[in-house]
Amino acid sequence: MMTLRDQISFSLIAITRQRFRTIMQLVAMAIGVLAVVLLTGLGEGGRQYVLTEFSSLGKDTILLLPGRKETSGGMPPLSGEGTRDITLDDATSLLRLRNVERIAPLVVGNTSISAGNRSRESLIIGTNAAFFAVRQLEVRQGKILADIPLNQTQPDCVIGAQLKHELFGPRIAIGQWLKLSQYRCRVIGILADTGTGLGINMSDALIIPVANAMQLFNTEGLFRVMIDVRSVQAIPALISNIEQQMTMLHDGQLDVTVTTPDSLLAAFDNILLVLTLAIAGIGGISLIVAGVLIMNMTVISVSQRSAEIGLLKALGASSHEVKILFITEASMLSVCGAALGLVTAEACLWLARQQFPDVPFHAPWWASVTAVGVAAGTGLLFAWLPARRAAAQAPVLALQKRGGK
Repeated sequence: MMTLRDQISFSLIAITRQRFRTIMQLVAMAIGVLAVVLLTGLGEGGRQYVLTEFSSLGKDTILLLPGRKETSGGMPPLSGEGTRDITLDDATSLLRLRNVERIAPLVVGNTSISAGNRSRESLIIGTNAAFFAVRQLEVRQGKILADIPLNQTQPDCVIGAQLKHELFGPRIAIGQWLKLSQYRCRVIGILADTGTGLGINMSDALIIPVANAMQLFNTEGLFRVMIDVRSVQAIPALISNIEQQMTMLHDGQLDVTVTTPDSLLAAFDNILLVLTLAIAGIGGISLIVAGVLIMNMTVISVSQRSAEIGLLKALGASSHEVKILFITEASMLSVCGAALGLVTAEACLWLARQQFPDVPFHAPWWASVTAVGVAAGTGLLFAWLPARRAAAQAPVLALQKRGGK
């Protein structure tokens, strides 16, 4: 009777003896696990990045967007298109509602900016002084926009650190004038480096009063209105009040969407989670391919080792023990291949984090555990039938088949 130690030793000898077959099986299983873990890690990293960007708004912020999403449970419109614009008067009227702390209207666009002989295309954000408090932005030099009425223009601007470097280099930027198409603005502040938020790299942005931006881009509608509330508990009632206010101002038609960062987070989370699972499933197909390769290699091994099987059974090994030998061999190859794929995937994700430090490329624990578990299970499953075939061979016939070759 063969002990567990005998079975493992016998399997190791068989694995090391057939080097090409062993390498092929290891590589196939490693690629399968690598695909699952790496794709899941990339998808999960993108998902966490997007969620982090939206969570930067905080839980005490409400977003007012043009256009109405009628289907419940869906994601609000992000294109900024609606049946009727949200105007500055609409935004100002929100300040009269109870529990509204401050509002920050937004007009967003791109245009060419020049300072002396230097110019570049940049993102322009038209807003007010409250925007800096809502988005928790600070200036490292100078000051923020003045607290003026929304419909009042003022030739001032605040620029990001990267934009300052590209336009002025080491020179002092505060007090200098920039040209935006046919408009001019004076730099009064430089933002501290805060990275990206809502997909916007603030270090490359230029912030001007909202009235100036509406003239610059020749628009009467706002892209968004960010509403800072005094109490998180008041948000549900305030959303209802905002909808009633906008319905009254828009001639009885509710053609805006009022949402919260949590709603956006939930919508994006559901979408990105499905995408992550989908690409993990695509990677899982390679595990099936690896399993088929293991089955084919095991079938070949059984046919090549007929004399060995016959000798084992002639010496008293049972059919069950012979079957276990082949299953143990396939399991060892599957687990080792899975471990190799897991280590390689983690190395690739580490390199991705070095290249894109803002994105948390990490494979979730369930993906790694599932990939290794499926790899081991696939190896067992696809090795089972060839192992049964080996165990079913009669000792004399197996020896005769080998001897006749």
